[in-house]
Amino acid sequence: MGTTFILFLSASIFSIGAIGFLIRKNPLVMFMCVELMLNAVNLVLVAYSKFLQSMDGQVFALIIMTVAAAEVVVGLAIILTIFRTRHELNVDHIDVLKG
Repeated sequence: MGTTFILFLSASIFSIGAIGFLIRKNPLVMFMCVELMLNAVNLVLVAYSKFLQSMDGQVFALIIMTVAAAEVVVGLAIILTIFRTRHELNVDHIDVLKG
């Protein structure tokens, strides 16, 4: 596979994630779309890392995966807390965390 194919694949995956994040109102689906976008960025980093014969892109991809895992843990804890108190998961109606 060439670098051009991987870039087009990554751009399409990122676009699907961005459109899904903007259209959907369920926070779980929104988190999955954010993860899809992060994986598309990781794919670009690894492709350029291979193209440039450098390990820097792969190191950054590993860091992004670590941060994404921490984000999912915190985000799912917040969503679970909101669902236990409100019994709904529509992001337009969530204002529980306002101070």
